[in-house]
Amino acid sequence: MPIENNGCAGPPPSRIPCTLSDGSLYLATAVVHYSAAAVSDRGRKRPSNEDSFGYSIEHGVYLVCDGMGGAAAGEIASSLAVDEVMRLLTARPEGVPLSDLIEQAISAANDVIYSRSQVNPRLSGMGTTLVALVVEERRVCVVNVGDSRCYRLRDEHLEQISQDHSLVEEQVRIGRMTPAEALRSPLRNVITRALGTQSRVTPDIFQLEAEPGDMFLLCSDGLTRELPNQKLESLLSEGLPNLTPLVNLCTRLVEAANRAGGADNITCLLVRAAG
Repeated sequence: MPIENNGCAGPPPSRIPCTLSDGSLYLATAVVHYSAAAVSDRGRKRPSNEDSFGYSIEHGVYLVCDGMGGAAAGEIASSLAVDEVMRLLTARPEGVPLSDLIEQAISAANDVIYSRSQVNPRLSGMGTTLVALVVEERRVCVVNVGDSRCYRLRDEHLEQISQDHSLVEEQVRIGRMTPAEALRSPLRNVITRALGTQSRVTPDIFQLEAEPGDMFLLCSDGLTRELPNQKLESLLSEGLPNLTPLVNLCTRLVEAANRAGGADNITCLLVRAAG
């Protein structure tokens, strides 16, 4: 059965100046409220669901993890990552740069997973991807490790914000492989970065500014392996004119991925910004 969760926007956080990706300073003046929902499904072929997700609208933290490892190790790794990152980022202290807090949370989650795998042979080699959205009013930080993705839908145009840490995508970025070749490659499941597989990990952090009407999609590769970006864009845009409830949009995405094959666990988390 799919796991569903949704919520309503909590009180907006305090306004703070922030540095945008181009180095300029921005002081938010328009209040942005967020709503969110998520659905996770084991798919049609996997015996269990090793994906995990968590979010707090009140604290502006949203994340999806896709675990890997033998037996139940993947499920344990993804759950540990969600628990640790949520714990640290929902209790973040005042006066510490957001990017520093994010890096500390990722490092702590990596330590927890790696340490657990070192003391329990059954969990050796376990790890997880992570993609997260951390917001403070209009300021948005996108964080990723691995090949789970973050997209932004703006004016019915879908843009991938995160960059996959996978062998084939890195070959595409340096021009040694075409996107079509990457889709057919037997190495397309090989990721080059994950939480918990090594003693240290470095996340990518992308900073941007949300506008009312933006919708962010966080998802595991069980969704993106089955549905091309054009299909994702079409399904999400269908919900814009009448503001379809986010949980309904999540369900449509998961159902479409299952119809397309459902070869892996499927998790999608949608976050909508409104003025």
